[in-house]
Amino acid sequence: MKSVCVLGNGQLGRMLRQAGEPLGIKVYPVGLDVDPATIPYQDSVITAEIERWPETQFTELLAKHEHFINRDVFPIIADRFTQKELIDELLLPTARWFSLSTPEQWPSFYTALGDLLIVKRRTGGYDGRGQWRVHRHEYLSVPDDVYHSSIVEQAINFDGEVSLVGARSSKGECVFYPLTNNLHEDGILKMSVAHPYLATTYQTQAEKMLTAIMDKLNYVGVMAMECFVVGDQLLINELAPRVHNSGHWTQNGASISQFELHLRAILDLPLVKPVVTSPSVMVNLIGTELNMNWLSEPLVHLHWYEKEVREGRKVGHLNLTHPEQPALQQALSKLQPTLPKSYHSAIEWAKKQLL
Repeated sequence: MKSVCVLGNGQLGRMLRQAGEPLGIKVYPVGLDVDPATIPYQDSVITAEIERWPETQFTELLAKHEHFINRDVFPIIADRFTQKELIDELLLPTARWFSLSTPEQWPSFYTALGDLLIVKRRTGGYDGRGQWRVHRHEYLSVPDDVYHSSIVEQAINFDGEVSLVGARSSKGECVFYPLTNNLHEDGILKMSVAHPYLATTYQTQAEKMLTAIMDKLNYVGVMAMECFVVGDQLLINELAPRVHNSGHWTQNGASISQFELHLRAILDLPLVKPVVTSPSVMVNLIGTELNMNWLSEPLVHLHWYEKEVREGRKVGHLNLTHPEQPALQQALSKLQPTLPKSYHSAIEWAKKQLL
C-alpha cells in the first residue's frame, strides 16, 4: 500500500491521516516545519487539503511530483477566474460575472448585474476573507489591489445554500453523498444538515452538474460543489478540489467518511457508494473554547483540532446523527445552552431543516 503526502497540515490533513489509520494507510500532512527525511515522498501519492498550501522548497517539490493526483486541476479550481470559465464552458448555471480590471468598469457592472455586487479575489479569500459586498449607492470600500486580481459577481437572492460532496475514481466511476443544507454567517460555514430523505428534490440535478465537472477535468478524488438554491434551480457558487467543511458530518453519519472516500479514490481502492440512513447535523466550532459539557449529550461526537482559539477561526466541530428526527432536534435543544449565544439562531435553523 502506498503512503499519501498531503500538501497542507491543517484540520483536513489531520482528518485524512486519521481516516488512513484503520486502513493501514500512512498519511503525512506537510506544513512549514516538516523534515523531508522523515517522509517517503518518492513512493507516495500526493494530494492536497487546501488550494493554497504553505510554500517551502519541499512543498514545491511535492507540487511538481509526478504522483500528485490532480496536479494540473488545482491551478484551474484555485483561481476563481478559470473556475468560472470552466463552469461557463460546460454551460452549467452560475451567477453572472466579470473580471475586474479598472475602476472605470463599475458603472457597466451595475448596469449588467444590478445594484449589489460581490467582489472576490481570484485566489485565496475563503471563510469570508478577500470578499466584499459592493452597493451602487454606497462608498466604494474595496482596496486598490483588487484590480487585476479579482472577479465581480451578481449578488444572488437565494432561497437556500446546499453543497454536494462526491468522488470520482481513475476509471471514471462517481459516487455521491446526499445534498447538505448549509448555513453561513459572515462568510463562514456555521451549520450543516444532511437528510437522505429530503435531498431528492435537487439531488439528480446536482449530481449531473458535478459529474460533468469532474469528467471534464479527469478528476480523481473527492470534490465539493457549493450551490445556491433559487426556486427549482441550482446555481453553482464555488468548487473545492478536496475534502470539504460541509462534508464533516460523514465522519459519523455515513458508512464511509469523505476522508476515507478520498483516500480510496486516489489510491485506486474500491470506490463504493457510502450508505447514509439517518439525518445528521454538523456544528462548526468557530472561535469557541473547548467545552467538555458538549459530551453530556450522548448523540454528540466531538472533533477538536487542537488549534489556538481565535476569533473567526475554525477550531473543531460537533457531529450528531440519529435515525429519528425528533431525537436529533431534542439533542440540539439540549446542546444549545453549552454553546455561545451566537449559535442559538443557527441551532433553531438546523431544527427547522429536520422537520
